[in-house]
Amino acid sequence: MYNENNLYAKPFLKWAGGKGQLLNQFEKFFPAEIKTGEIENYYEPFLGGGAVFFYMKSKEFPVKNFYLYDINDELIRIYKVIQRDVSELIDRLKYYEKKYFSLAEKQDRKTFYLKVREKLNNEKNNISKKYSVSWIDRASQLIFLNRTCFNGLFRFNKSGDFNVPFGDYKNPKICDESNLCLVNKAFQNVKIKILDFRELTKQIKNYSFVYFDPPYMPLNKTSSFTSYSKFNFGIEEQKELAQIFKSLNEKHDIRLMLSNSDPKGNFFYRHYKGKNIKINKVEANRMINCIAERRGKISELVITNYDSYNRQ
Repeated sequence: MYNENNLYAKPFLKWAGGKGQLLNQFEKFFPAEIKTGEIENYYEPFLGGGAVFFYMKSKEFPVKNFYLYDINDELIRIYKVIQRDVSELIDRLKYYEKKYFSLAEKQDRKTFYLKVREKLNNEKNNISKKYSVSWIDRASQLIFLNRTCFNGLFRFNKSGDFNVPFGDYKNPKICDESNLCLVNKAFQNVKIKILDFRELTKQIKNYSFVYFDPPYMPLNKTSSFTSYSKFNFGIEEQKELAQIFKSLNEKHDIRLMLSNSDPKGNFFYRHYKGKNIKINKVEANRMINCIAERRGKISELVITNYDSYNRQ
């Protein structure tokens, strides 16, 4: 594991569809220019849990500028807090950790969890658009909820309420102080911004590598990661993203990589047709399905507009 000696930051949120298990496979698909310094800028418009970004930082590739985007405002606020006020955040998380573990009974822990969730949801309309101390409180509440909720989901309903039920964990890691400090270090001189993927083309500079990790195309009618957000990302958004990918592909100084599911049919083969575009498969273990026998290894797609440097 790339952070086994705790020298580098790792994702601090539990994230549905996280890429931690695929990082070694993904590196084989990175563009050759990432190692030589020809790529100056890295963009990630669907940041999520940030596993690929943290991995990129751990490899110490000679990339000058990092631009991290997500449409999820709650998520971006957390990242901004860690970037600017990690010590204050850690202090608040230690309070939640101490309080949670002082409660020996499961029902008492659940009651505390639900009170924090209720407080978070009641205050959702009072969040300042500009950075403020209230962001630190909200970030600590969300990290606490993420670490103690069912399956570690980061999910909001259409009304913007965090709606994940309590998770029965005996010893959840609520405040990982050392990793949060490493995350703060990784975020120095990094641009973090709320952004819709449709605005991406206005942001990208020359000599860039863009990694897309959108909500995955559902494998069937009953499974979809789009439900983990208050923002819709359905078939039309998938088509829009494909058009953006192909538009950026026309620029010879931009390297593109996209990961997605491998559903039945030929959606990706139809919508990602273009010069230099290659569709590859990797194998992943997915445990999201509530039906145990449907969990296990599945194939996922990695789409690039270049020849990767380390393919076997």
